Amino acid sequence: MNLQVEYQAPVDAPLLRFFMRYDEANAKTEYLPHAHDWGQVIFVTSHILEMEVAGERLLAPSDMPIWIPPAHRHSSYNHNHARFRTLNIAAELCTGMPEKACLLNVDAIVHAVMNDFARRALEQPLSEADWRLCEVLVDRLRLAPVHTSYLPMSDDKFLAPILRALEENPGDNTTLAQWAKRVFTTERTLARRCQQLLKMSFSEWRQRLRFLRTIALLEQGCSVQGIAHQLGYSSASALIVMFQQQAGTTPDRYRSRLG
Repeated sequence: MNLQVEYQAPVDAPLLRFFMRYDEANAKTEYLPHAHDWGQVIFVTSHILEMEVAGERLLAPSDMPIWIPPAHRHSSYNHNHARFRTLNIAAELCTGMPEKACLLNVDAIVHAVMNDFARRALEQPLSEADWRLCEVLVDRLRLAPVHTSYLPMSDDKFLAPILRALEENPGDNTTLAQWAKRVFTTERTLARRCQQLLKMSFSEWRQRLRFLRTIALLEQGCSVQGIAHQLGYSSASALIVMFQQQAGTTPDRYRSRLG
């Protein structure tokens, strides 16, 4: 049974320039649609956060926060227990940030500052040093490369059934040419539609899907060898190479960082 939750902001939120929140959500929890007057950066520290912002679906893996501009209506759904942090920024300070919701490929400085705030359970800047750190965060966020969606979807008549099938079975190694025959089109047409509608190749989309599934399985305690077998890789080393390309670290180091 799904649990529906309404977002509760601090009473004085409209008066604050910065404030931080540290939240947990149980599995199968839905945050109902809402909007607020300030910008919000959501950092997922455990599992994958699935959000819908202005009718678009965003999946946020760990280490790649979601940016939600002021007044953008959004909701989220957690398939698994999730932990996340939010940096909330007054609207007048959001100049220079993306105008649309997106994922931000932030650097180590951003993560280090947010980790420091979380370690101290800091909800608002209290000292001059804290204020300077908040200003550094905004500067670094403005410079972060933007991803419109980590794993985009499509309702295209050819692509939609393929993407749905792969989400149900990420270990499926069916080639693009084989998929083309199944949906009665050509490999060239599918490749072109992937680039036009997903903004990436078919192989990149499938690799991102497997990366997200790997994160979930690592957090469940599955072995790297077992995950590789489940996701269609010929060896654990092949999975490790993929994971390093996506996360910049190995699966075992990622798991140890989660604690």
